[in-house]
Amino acid sequence: PPSLPRTARGSGAADKPSVQMKAIVHHRYGGLEVLGLEEIPTPRPAAREERVRVEAAALNPKDVLVRKGRFRWLSGNRFPMGTGYDLAGTVVALGAGARGLAIGERVMGMLDGFRGGTCAEEVVVRDDQLAPIPPGLSWIDAASLPLAASTALQALRDLAHVGAGSRVLLHGASGGVGVHAIQVAKALGAHVTSTSGAHNLARCASLGADLTLTYEDPAAPFASGVRFDAILDIYGNRSFRWARAGLAPRGTYVSTVPSQRILFDALTSSLGRGPSARQVVVRARRRDLQTLMGKKASGALRPQDERAKNLART
Repeated sequence: PPSLPRTARGSGAADKPSVQMKAIVHHRYGGLEVLGLEEIPTPRPAAREERVRVEAAALNPKDVLVRKGRFRWLSGNRFPMGTGYDLAGTVVALGAGARGLAIGERVMGMLDGFRGGTCAEEVVVRDDQLAPIPPGLSWIDAASLPLAASTALQALRDLAHVGAGSRVLLHGASGGVGVHAIQVAKALGAHVTSTSGAHNLARCASLGADLTLTYEDPAAPFASGVRFDAILDIYGNRSFRWARAGLAPRGTYVSTVPSQRILFDALTSSLGRGPSARQVVVRARRRDLQTLMGKKASGALRPQDERAKNLART
């Protein structure tokens, strides 16, 4: 996105924000051409919200799918919509009853929902969706973690109940969620099989995958007869029907891409005693961000920046 010029602020910026700010928004669904840098009203924090001056924001496949209207049944048709869900920045104002963080504190977090808004000079975020940035973590690394790493953590730990000795298959493991899923699964004690493009096999292995496969042959992960306790379909182009061939009797298939099909599979599989299907809908949680920061501090999680660009402020 283009750089976001900072509007003029005085020393009382925390209490008296500028009336307008710059943000990247879109007024209809479509390709990149629908995005524009515009002036919009600076948001004011409501109860239990904090206003953050954004220093870095990350983009994910979710941004592309939402912008194209893939999830309009979730995002609706109320425009303009913002762009970006991840952020790192500085708290500049507190709403009534906001807890846990102070004005001037460096924070990281993400927005729930499907309307975005972190590609902006400032954004309001619920207080429990933010966590302090540990010393030494850059703005860019902090912004790269929340959505992707939280998705991996919540899918593997909460939905698939991965633990020590679990056998996990990660399909599409070289993308934003995947590179974190490999590390999270290993930190939980799992044996990890990854699938990716051939050019990313070494990358997956370097992050801890025990067995790396290309995804050209859908049957390849199941050829050895191993049955997985968890299969995380990160790319979202497989199905529960495909996964059942490789799941243990009480194994769990988790998809990261919402669809009516996965919702149906999740409902019907919950009625039986065999393998189950689940849809991960990531939630912004301070406690999960703190868990991830603990894993980073221990060396079990390394931020992965495929491409990063500092945006100069003018």
